[in-house]
Amino acid sequence: ARERLSGEAELAKLLEGREAGKPSHCISTFDTRDARVIDKTALVYRVGDTIWVNRPANAEHLDSDDILVTYPSSSQFCRLDRVNTMERTGYFVTGFLALGDFVPYRRVAKQD
Repeated sequence: ARERLSGEAELAKLLEGREAGKPSHCISTFDTRDARVIDKTALVYRVGDTIWVNRPANAEHLDSDDILVTYPSSSQFCRLDRVNTMERTGYFVTGFLALGDFVPYRRVAKQD
């Protein structure tokens, strides 16, 4: 059995070779692909080659086994939008999140 990484270690591995850009309050719901939950740490969205990381309030409720129920205020996911987490088997609400800023991570250009 492989050892499971902590949320911070998993996120660091995912972001290797990338650097953070200027945070944004919102990202488009239409362009986001591959939404991913990093346990007790962050929500990660992929838009093209950019990885957007959101560290919501109450991140301790994040569990990759849960279902995310989002309540976007528009056609974008925005800071302070509400997200509920639900267990997959009984659909019981397990937590509440308030989204934070979205930080873009782009690949670092290789220097020759």
